Amino acid sequence: MVKEKIMKAVFFATACISILAVGLICIFLFANGMPGIREIGLFKFLFGTVWRPGNGDYGILPMILGSLYVTAGAIIIGVPIGILTAAFLAQFCPAKWYPVIKAGVELMAGIPSVVYGFFGLVVIVPFVRNVIGGKGYSILTASILLGIMILPTIVNVSESAIRAVPKNYYEGSLALGATHERSVYRMVLPAAKSGIFAGVILGIGRAIGETMAVIMVAGNQPAMRAPNELLKGVCTLTANIVIEMGYAQDLHRKALIATGVVLFVFILIINISFSLVKRKVVRES
Repeated sequence: MVKEKIMKAVFFATACISILAVGLICIFLFANGMPGIREIGLFKFLFGTVWRPGNGDYGILPMILGSLYVTAGAIIIGVPIGILTAAFLAQFCPAKWYPVIKAGVELMAGIPSVVYGFFGLVVIVPFVRNVIGGKGYSILTASILLGIMILPTIVNVSESAIRAVPKNYYEGSLALGATHERSVYRMVLPAAKSGIFAGVILGIGRAIGETMAVIMVAGNQPAMRAPNELLKGVCTLTANIVIEMGYAQDLHRKALIATGVVLFVFILIINISFSLVKRKVVRES
């Protein structure tokens, strides 16, 4: 009994430390970012289209759109590939090939962001420039690179979710005359959609928070871009913070911290939205 109480106290303390860390980050962001937002003006800060700190212009709308564009592109590229790869590993992969492919996926998860950035700089940028067009440093390039980077997260979580589906679902589908492929895609995958949604949310968090790789391939141009301007450069929220924080002072520094507040709220809204969609889908099923 004494050991159990001690372990409960240890677990409770570690949980409190985790919550405290998140709370301290929130306090730091809002305490240092809100003064800058008040000084600039919330509407001018969020919807301003010009970012020129030297002239007193602190509009982050181009960076917000840039983050949305590259994240949406990464989702379009990475989510289908990740889910299909997870289904292949869990249901279709030959036993002799599984360790090789699984090791490759896990290795991708351990590759540093700067290495992905070099890969994008040396391989993807020239490919886009020579085959598709433009200068290569573009929304499309960043989307392709981020789509590759989020694959390990989506694959690993989705595979675990697929393997957690009871065998009775699959066997019952086969007993009713469905083929192996139909049983997997019409019965197993829908039953695992809760875990798959979790993997997608984690992948989106990785994509929208990525900095170093995006800096190396996106072009870092804080200009307004339309959704159809995929071959032009863009600057994301995270890239703008990293590039300018080293020399920022006074209001400029406050504006960059306020950008972090916006990014924090942005990720929070995305996670809450996906959680609500996930609950609705699970409830309907």
